[in-house]
Amino acid sequence: LKQVFNKDKTFRPKRKFEPGTQRFELHKRAQASLNSGVDLKAAVQLPSGEDQNDWVAVHVVDFFNRINLIYGTICEFCTERTCPVMCGGPKYEYRWQDDLKYKKPTALPAPQYMNLLMDWIEVQINNEDIFPTSVGKCKEE
Repeated sequence: LKQVFNKDKTFRPKRKFEPGTQRFELHKRAQASLNSGVDLKAAVQLPSGEDQNDWVAVHVVDFFNRINLIYGTICEFCTERTCPVMCGGPKYEYRWQDDLKYKKPTALPAPQYMNLLMDWIEVQINNEDIFPTSVGKCKEE
């Protein structure tokens, strides 16, 4: 279990919503609906009177946190030796491209791909231009 919480691994601590904010309240509502046995369609519907961008942001961050927890439980079993390719079964191979170090799609071992992916997602989630922490200030394209 010590391996799962190693900061050098892909596991990231949960991003928290500040208590007392509207996003915190939306997060609590989302958690309550997901834990109550309600059907998923109803659980993800935008609550009346809430901002759609805030609602989506809460779910994106929650999804990221859950994926981190799931990956954290298996990352010690997926090594460069046991998972030499990032794939989705025999028909799909994922390649990494970030236009920085990897300018062309590049085949990588699954753990390396996952580390790059989780780092990239974390940068996006922490980018105030994409996910502002102040409610109602989403950047319009």
